Amino acid sequence: MLRPNNRRFDEIRPINISRNYIKYAEGSTLIKMGDTKIVCTASVENKVPLFLRGMKQGWISAEYSMIPRANQIRNIRDSVKGKINGRSSEIQRLIGRSLRAVVNLNDLGERTIWIDCDVIQADGGTRISAIIGSFIALYDALNYLNAEGQLDKIPIKDYIGAISVGIIDGEMLLDLNFKEDSQAQVDLNIAMTEKGEIIEIQGTAESRPFSKRNLEELIKLAEVGIKKVIEKEKEILGEIC
Repeated sequence: MLRPNNRRFDEIRPINISRNYIKYAEGSTLIKMGDTKIVCTASVENKVPLFLRGMKQGWISAEYSMIPRANQIRNIRDSVKGKINGRSSEIQRLIGRSLRAVVNLNDLGERTIWIDCDVIQADGGTRISAIIGSFIALYDALNYLNAEGQLDKIPIKDYIGAISVGIIDGEMLLDLNFKEDSQAQVDLNIAMTEKGEIIEIQGTAESRPFSKRNLEELIKLAEVGIKKVIEKEKEILGEIC
């Protein structure tokens, strides 16, 4: 299958991350992954949800949305519809779970890190780009707390990577853009640590079921992409854990 810019089947799109993108947030990034662009911020709040009060641990929660013209057709804002889009709700839970999996919440103390992901241009892979950009923003927020003497150490246990994989006309592809995603017979999004531990697999078959062997091959291909993602994170952050 011919891909844009002659990208190989196992090649991810270029990733560019600008740190400290928002002046007032403790951590923030602008991530560009191909033509997908997302602003991610990490904000510190010195309290935890009600169910964690008195438990002496922190929490990380995420919100995700798209600006109206992030897509080819204008989206209606959730504030106008009066409820959160089901897809947005699913993605923000994924982002929160992914980040909590690599942070020692007991060392965070009784505070919440709010992650906000605003998609300003969508061309596939927004949820995986949001996880990558949010991880960098989260690190910078934790580093800020450490520098201010509010944390003894940065409580990140491992790097996290995320990527999409799919099958189009029998061919397996890594890191799908919007056009590829819309044509895929199988579409998976995978979040994984550097140690190779799986945090989440989200997968669907569009036209017919796919085999366990296909799933294993797709996970193996995703590991190739996640390794490249984490290499990029280390290039930006250095060795942090």
